[in-house]
Amino acid sequence: MNHPTNPQAASAAGVHAAGLRAAIAAEPAAPVVAGIQGAGGYGKSALLSQLAGIYQAAGIPVSSSPDASRDGAHLVDDAHLLDETSLYALRAIAEKPGARVVVAYRPGPRSHALSELIATLGAPVLLTGLGRDEVARGLPGPASREWIDWLIEQTGGVPRFVGRVTGTIDPSQLGDRTLPRLALEQFRHDFDQLGEHARACVTAMSVGAAPHPEVLASVLELDPGHVAGALASVRSGGLVDDHDMPWPIVRAAAQLLTPLEVRLGIVRRLVDAQLAHGGPVLPLVRPLLGARVALLPEATLSAAFEKGGDEALAEAPELAGRLFDAAVSAGVPESRVAARRARAAAAAGRLDEALRLADRVIVDPAVPDRALGVQVAASVLAHRGLLAQSADLCAWSVDNLRWSGDTAYAAVGLVGTGRLREADELLSSRRESGPPTSLSGAAAKLAGGVRESVTGAATSALSTLVRAAALADPVGPGVMLPDSPAAIAATVALHCGELDVAESSLAKAVESGSGGPLLEVRHRLLAAWVPLMRGDTVTARQALGSVPSELAARDRLLATALHAGIAGRDNDMTALTAIRGQARQAAAEHSPDLFCLLPLGELVVATARLHDQDWLTPYLHEAQALLSALGNPPLWTSMLTWKCLQAAVVVEDMDSAARHAADLGETAHHNPMSAAMAEAARMWLRVLDGQVDQDEAERAARGLHAAGLTWDGARLAGQAAIRTTDRKAMLSLLECARALQGKQPRPRAMSANAGEGELLSDREREVAQLVLAGLTYKQVGKRLFISAKTVEHHIGRIRQRLGCQSREELLDRLRELVGSEA
Repeated sequence: MNHPTNPQAASAAGVHAAGLRAAIAAEPAAPVVAGIQGAGGYGKSALLSQLAGIYQAAGIPVSSSPDASRDGAHLVDDAHLLDETSLYALRAIAEKPGARVVVAYRPGPRSHALSELIATLGAPVLLTGLGRDEVARGLPGPASREWIDWLIEQTGGVPRFVGRVTGTIDPSQLGDRTLPRLALEQFRHDFDQLGEHARACVTAMSVGAAPHPEVLASVLELDPGHVAGALASVRSGGLVDDHDMPWPIVRAAAQLLTPLEVRLGIVRRLVDAQLAHGGPVLPLVRPLLGARVALLPEATLSAAFEKGGDEALAEAPELAGRLFDAAVSAGVPESRVAARRARAAAAAGRLDEALRLADRVIVDPAVPDRALGVQVAASVLAHRGLLAQSADLCAWSVDNLRWSGDTAYAAVGLVGTGRLREADELLSSRRESGPPTSLSGAAAKLAGGVRESVTGAATSALSTLVRAAALADPVGPGVMLPDSPAAIAATVALHCGELDVAESSLAKAVESGSGGPLLEVRHRLLAAWVPLMRGDTVTARQALGSVPSELAARDRLLATALHAGIAGRDNDMTALTAIRGQARQAAAEHSPDLFCLLPLGELVVATARLHDQDWLTPYLHEAQALLSALGNPPLWTSMLTWKCLQAAVVVEDMDSAARHAADLGETAHHNPMSAAMAEAARMWLRVLDGQVDQDEAERAARGLHAAGLTWDGARLAGQAAIRTTDRKAMLSLLECARALQGKQPRPRAMSANAGEGELLSDREREVAQLVLAGLTYKQVGKRLFISAKTVEHHIGRIRQRLGCQSREELLDRLRELVGSEA
């Protein structure tokens, strides 16, 4: 008989555990025939115990054995362990009219008699892992959602495993992501019940063996048929997930409770098999790090540690370094992995160690991978702001050690440090080594694009560089380079106002991991430059916040200049003053080159605002000499000249401003940004002289905005507004400045909240409006024909009246009040 004979009883089967409990609790005397299926540890016994309590409370006797002579409810656990006679007897009881039978069993393996019984019981109640709320209710104290998710991940939500952790952990340690040793030791009983073969399978899978009968049979030297049965027992015991992978807590327990020599023997056989077939060994050798075996000479493990280091090198350089160290301890000659250890150290950010190791590799002809040593050293030197030395090393490599991209990166470094003739000679006399690959193609286009940026048109240079970045992206983090095509393409795009191109190139580089972790920070810093140029300091600050605090010299210069740019655009003189020392250090550590002109220009303006320009002057002169050696290429020269003009405006140095405006006029033909800066420079001279033409000022400001210099355009319009004597023109220019910053136009009538606006007198509103436009107290005083001290007095009274505790709070409040006025 394959189906239940009692329709009412059948309706109770197939529902979840809570439904079964509820049905029995609602009518204990009603017939019920149901099966409960769950692997070991999923709560079958607990559910049966709850049902027994319900029946007993209703006065119904409960039997736990297949005894037909006993009345009441038959609640039988572990039916998979019963003999054939008991199973048939239990089936006979279940087929009687009015029977109350609930049987719990594991998913498998099943005998024929058990299968017949299950068919009679019908669709089972399936027990699954605990959810987040269920786990939380069983904790000895409050815990975060993230920690509960971690616990479920470690245990699979298996109730027995969750209980082992929660029952052995101190309530004060909830949140500590370490499995208690006592919880792991409780698995000893589970493993003992499995039998020898099944336990061996769990151990093998816990150290990295695939859960496949043939693989396990080979590694454990067992019969495949025995392994298949053992795996069924492991599944039935609830020790693995749906893919037959042991739960993390099971893996940890197996490694703790299995002697090291047993695990090591299995790992050796697995490693031998993987090495023979070229398969990955990283999952096998990673758990051995830190164990005493990693420090002992061992041929198989030494080869495995070395190969594991190679596998981890691109994605996990810190781990790769530890694996190479273990390989050396296990017998690999130190010289054989020296270059790769240098690369791992560099990618992990340990630049001093990387350079020291790379130098040893380069000078020793007997060491393999010397070309990799050159790549590492050249990359580290570039990151440390020493592009000239990096270029020299790459150029030396062209004649001595060839690697894909050496000629191109030598040329990029030479052009970047003002040595165009040397770069041309190198490019004309040397070809790239090896076959044409994506990497060599990207490097060649990079060199061509950088040269074109100095000698040709901005559009063609940028197009070549973007194609170079596209070729390099698929390479991902697999190589180490002095700089990435994406970074240089973005730098050129920022110099000519193509902010969308810069943003796109950098986003793709970050997504692909181009250049590895060493260049990821550079990509993120340059990406923060895009919102900075647009005047979006909130986004720029957020982007900067994702960057680590410990940076190489090149990245530190970028980060410091970004901080300065944000502070300057926010009129935050306190923050600007605070980074003065950082700026000096960053500039001192970095030799000027083409690719650091953006941050240098930002520091030029920042030091002008601080009236502390003298220390930066020598670096500025070096950069200008470099540009002069390259023939003052407009693409690279214009932005630095523009920043020098802005610095002259800040200190109101008319002679310097006029000189920089003239220089910008000579480069106006090169690209739209240069043209916009040249027109705006002429307007600045008139603004400084008090000759403000509203239409011309707005046209120049909007031209800067269109060229990508949004904040600069808004500043020009705002400064023109406060220097004109025509109130109508002033209001129009202020609205222009607001529009360029993406702000809504201010209504021409008082807002409905006029009572707040009346907190300020007419004079205070004028002072507030000019302060919000960016004027200093001295400039506001000159504009309103009052002293700076009087302006300060007005601001003090406003702050007191509005109850503002900080300058930032005051400015926000003033924007609310004054922003509604005409």
